[in-house]
Amino acid sequence: MSIGAILAEARQHAGLSVAELSERTRIREAVINAVERDDYSICGGDFYARGHLRSMAKELNLDPDALVRQYNDSYGGLQVQVRASEMFKGDTPIKLYERRTPNWTMAMAIALGIAMVFGLVRIMGSQSSQTQTAAKAGAAIPKAPAKPAPAVPLTRPVTAVADLVTVKISATSAAWVNVRDVKGKILYQGMMASGDSETFKARKKIKMTFGDAGAMRVVVNGKDLGAPGRSGQTVRRTYGPGVPRPR
Repeated sequence: MSIGAILAEARQHAGLSVAELSERTRIREAVINAVERDDYSICGGDFYARGHLRSMAKELNLDPDALVRQYNDSYGGLQVQVRASEMFKGDTPIKLYERRTPNWTMAMAIALGIAMVFGLVRIMGSQSSQTQTAAKAGAAIPKAPAKPAPAVPLTRPVTAVADLVTVKISATSAAWVNVRDVKGKILYQGMMASGDSETFKARKKIKMTFGDAGAMRVVVNGKDLGAPGRSGQTVRRTYGPGVPRPR
């Protein structure tokens, strides 16, 4: 998959529109649309293009370094005229602070609060002194009975997790992967470099989308299933506890 296709698919999986991604990254919508079409002519050169890719990758839970490496392999060194007006939004307001006159009302309120606290401390000290005097005179001060500590069971029942799914994936070459649990929660999303491996555990099901199915090897519950598809093929797979579990 191209860089633009990876970013577009990751944004759609995250449920973000171009406008929402622009608001989070402070990158113009026109630039985001162009990058998702693999058009970097309005980025202003390699330096700014790499910066945009890193910002978008971090917001979409992708690997920034992997995307930059892919960009360098495909587009690094191309000279593009810098157009600063196309790169960043300039609508961030600048706050100017002016010198204010002292707030005497607030000062009086603080002074009154300090006086009240001082008075309460004196009253509490006087009550404490009276209590100590009564105790010396023989007055009994009742104490609350101590609560017994709750009983702690010596053993706890151990429940086997019968529907646990364990999936290990290994990359034979750089490829993009999206991993979700049965509720759709993202467990992993990003580029895996050649030689990398990841292991995921979840209840009932693990759903995976492979950007290059031929570049991955899958082991489910200890059983080696090999590559989930052909080289260059984008596939979606769901794995459950039905695959033989390791002994």
